[in-house]
Amino acid sequence: MNSSVAEIVAERLDTMPAGERRAAQTLVANYPLIGLKTVAEFSQSAGISSPTILRFVARLGFQNYAEFQSALQDELAAQLQSPLSRTATPAQASASPPLADAVIENIRETFRHVSERQISDIVEALAAPRAEIYLVGGRFTDPVARYMSAHMSILRPGVVHLEGQESLWHDRLADIGKRDVLIVLDIRRYQDSLLRFSEKAHKRGATVVLFTDQWLSPIARFARHVIAGRTAVPSAWDSSATLMVVAETVIGSLTRKLGPEGARRIKEVEELR
Repeated sequence: MNSSVAEIVAERLDTMPAGERRAAQTLVANYPLIGLKTVAEFSQSAGISSPTILRFVARLGFQNYAEFQSALQDELAAQLQSPLSRTATPAQASASPPLADAVIENIRETFRHVSERQISDIVEALAAPRAEIYLVGGRFTDPVARYMSAHMSILRPGVVHLEGQESLWHDRLADIGKRDVLIVLDIRRYQDSLLRFSEKAHKRGATVVLFTDQWLSPIARFARHVIAGRTAVPSAWDSSATLMVVAETVIGSLTRKLGPEGARRIKEVEELR
């Protein structure tokens, strides 16, 4: 599978001058639809000139704006697929690589595009002493949120896994403020309930961290940090294996960041068992 436009943006963002960086941020915040508008409309939304948009597109490796839009159109079609539409015929299934090989390749490709700086910026937010950490996922990704919260609650206080009905999540919004972090896991077919909750947490000043797929959940427009993990495999169902590895990478980095303080907390928790 070729790299998605979002993956290329994440990989090259640090090399972009200010104007192109604004184009990248505008694209990620309105992915992929803003890129399907005209150059003039895209440039107006980003507050930069049309030539800057074209330089941005060229930096991503596209020959012209039409080629850039064609790639986004293909991604939009993939984003809208359902498990039913991805159910393979026997002939298609036999021609596909083994699922395990696809998962391993997904992990490799994800971490080829995720930088150490992205992970360290997320960990810095999670390690803030006065921050409360909230985690929530979708129908199939919430187990990863629960897994992260189980580890993080041993490492530091103030970790909350939001589960159950959406109305129960919203009861916690009164507790979420500018010092706090919301980790959201959302992959295609994106969940409106997660989008609504993330928007409200963002408006309350919380730092939103999004773990999503290569096509980007619409929650990206409210997220300060976005990790795009590859989820497509030769199956009717997307795989969350890469998101689990991303989660474990963050947990491991947070453990190292907290150092002796985290070790003392682990020791205290173990002694109380």
